[in-house]
This record gives sequence, C-alpha cells and structure tokens, in this order.
Amino acid sequence: MSKRYHLFEVFGIELEYMLINTSTFKVAPLVDQLLTLKNGNLTSDIDNGAIAWSNELVAHVVELKTNGPTTDLESLSEKFHKNILEINQLLQSIDVKLLPTASHPLMNPSKDTELWKHSYSEVYELYNRIFDCKGHGWSNVQSTHINLPFYDDKEFEKLHAAVRVILPIIPGLCASSPILEGHLTGIMDSRLEFYKTNQKEIPEMTGLVIPERVFSKVDYYATIFDPIKRAIKPFDTKSILDHHFLNSRGAIARFDRNAIEIRLIDIQECPKADVAICILIIEVLKALVNKELCTLQAQKKWTKQELFDILNDGIKYGELARVVNFDYLSIFGIKEISTMQNVWQHLYNWVKPKLSSENQKTIEIILTEGSLSSRILKAIGNDTSEAKIKQVYSDLAECLEMNQLFVN
Repeated sequence: MSKRYHLFEVFGIELEYMLINTSTFKVAPLVDQLLTLKNGNLTSDIDNGAIAWSNELVAHVVELKTNGPTTDLESLSEKFHKNILEINQLLQSIDVKLLPTASHPLMNPSKDTELWKHSYSEVYELYNRIFDCKGHGWSNVQSTHINLPFYDDKEFEKLHAAVRVILPIIPGLCASSPILEGHLTGIMDSRLEFYKTNQKEIPEMTGLVIPERVFSKVDYYATIFDPIKRAIKPFDTKSILDHHFLNSRGAIARFDRNAIEIRLIDIQECPKADVAICILIIEVLKALVNKELCTLQAQKKWTKQELFDILNDGIKYGELARVVNFDYLSIFGIKEISTMQNVWQHLYNWVKPKLSSENQKTIEIILTEGSLSSRILKAIGNDTSEAKIKQVYSDLAECLEMNQLFVN
C-alpha cells in the first residue's frame, strides 16, 4: 500500500493453497511449473487482473491475493474462485490440482518438503538453516491473511487494540487442521499448535503469538522490532532479512505499508467460506474500533499472557473451547461462561445486518455445523484409514472446485 489509507477504507486478503498430485495425493512441489504454464516463462509473481499469484517458502504452496488494496469485499469470493478454476485447468496437464484446508493430512514434511529454489531463495535457505523448515509449522501450513490499513498512530492504536482482543477466539471460528501424517492430532487447529513453537530457536520472532501491548509506532519498534533485529543479527550476517517479515506474531504491524496483517486464520474449503469469515472478522473489528461493544481502554488493558491463555484453549478445542474469563467476555457484552461458538454467535448477531444475505448463510452454516475441523472429523468418523482420509479430502478439493461449503 504505497498510498496511506484510513481505517477500513480498503482491504487486502491473501489465500494459500497446496498443490497435490491427483493420482497419488502427495504434495506436488510444482508451483514453478504452474507459474510458467500461466506466464510462458518463470516469474515469482503474476498479475491476473483483480487477483495476483505468487510463490511461497515451499515449492508446493501458491498464494492468491487481492492485487493491491480493494474496497469491494463482496465480489472476492467469485474472483478467487475464478482464479482457482483457471489454476486447476492449467494443472490438469501435469496431473496436479489444488487442495484446501490448513494442512495436508498425510504429508511427511521431513521427506516431502522442497523449498522454493528460484527468486528470493537466498532468504528461504537462510530460514531453513536457522529453523529447519522441513516441519509442519513451516511446510504444511496454509492460511488466510487479512490486511487492514491505518493512517497514523491514533488509528494504529485503535486497530491494534481491537485486533489483539479478537485474535484468541479466531480458532473457534475457522480451525481446519485436525489431522497430520494420517493421525487425528486431538487438536482442532494443529497449524497454530505448531505456529506457537516453529521459531523456538529465536523466540523473539513469534513471542506469545499475541502481540505485546504496544499502541504506537515508536513503542512497537522498541518492544517488538528492535529485539527481533538484535536476536537475528548473529544469524543474518549478510543483512538480507527484513524485520517486517521476521515478526511472526499472529498479527503483525507493517509500517512499510501502514497496515496490520492478521495471520491466525486457517484456510477453509472454498473462497465463499474464507471471504465470509474475513468479512465477519472485519465487521466485528469495526464494532470494537467504534466502541460499540466496549471502550478503547477496556480493549487495551489485556496482557499478551492473558489473551494467549484463551487462544491456547481455542487452538486445542476449536469452537467448543470454553471461555471462562468473565472480564474478557465482558468486552463483547457476554455475562456468562460461553463456548467460542457461542461468542461468535453473539458477535454475528451484533453485526449480522452488515453482512450480505449470502455471507449470512455461509456464517450460519459454520456456526451451526461447526468449524471445518469439526466437519472433517465428523466425516472421518471412526475410520482413520488412509483411504478414508483421501476420500474426505478429495471431497474438500471438490468443494474448492465448486466454491461450496463442506457439510455432511
């Protein structure tokens, strides 16, 4: 965002998908071939009108994103879906297709990971030397990112306060990673379980996932960026890493483009679900920023540890996680112990008039039927064989192709 935008004036959304071999169901490290098929020669970024494509750290993940800031969220589901259809058509010639959800259920990252070997590969190789990226927290993670702009410190304060308090309940809305290496993990958001510790070698980078209580650019640099820069210096001897990218908290401030990027959202089965979830989160953030639910001071007071404790339960139990902190619930006007599902139902009821009828239907299915993790587990039942897992995830790939929700 080169131009400076005010709060909620424009938006950016990013969706990540993995490539799999249609016949074997294994991850397919062929994003370079996809980009070459589209462009005629290899490039790491492709401008495809309203949506852009790009590579990621690993060679089997492609990112689709709004091609610059957009004011039109309602049309994004259709635009992302159109690009997914085009990508699958291109991939058909090499027996590959896109697979949704936040993790491949059968991938063995120590054996199946290939890093991107083309542009920017020097950075990826350095990350790999420091952290060993052949693990679930690095190579088997697909997420949705929301980018929200702020104009100045005053707007940053309001937005960062609101984002911090909404982060802990995000897994209760959109967990989609309950299976790894063919086993039920017992954790609804396995992606975020690995996210917490995948940079343990330099803990300053992720912190407690929840950002610290900082509400100005100066404080953000002093509290978050400066410690990261000091910690990475012995490893980054050539100074090739940018502190904006090194910050791996669940929401990161991008002062290079005056935006906050929310990163805790597991990708769903189709853009219809992804975009509806993004719009719901954005409308709740608007309500918080506008002090419809509580004061700014009530939002700012929360420590990272207090919020992390709530997040941790959401990672494990998804929408069934019980929120027992009455002070936290009071932020949203809730006066009794609630599940995250009920918290989201309450917040949805608050902002429902702001959502289109189509997005209302989508959110109501998610709130009624449960997170995608719950729906996957229901479909799996007691049969955790590889054949059954492949069948369920093939159905999810079909949902991606059709842009429809996965409901048994």
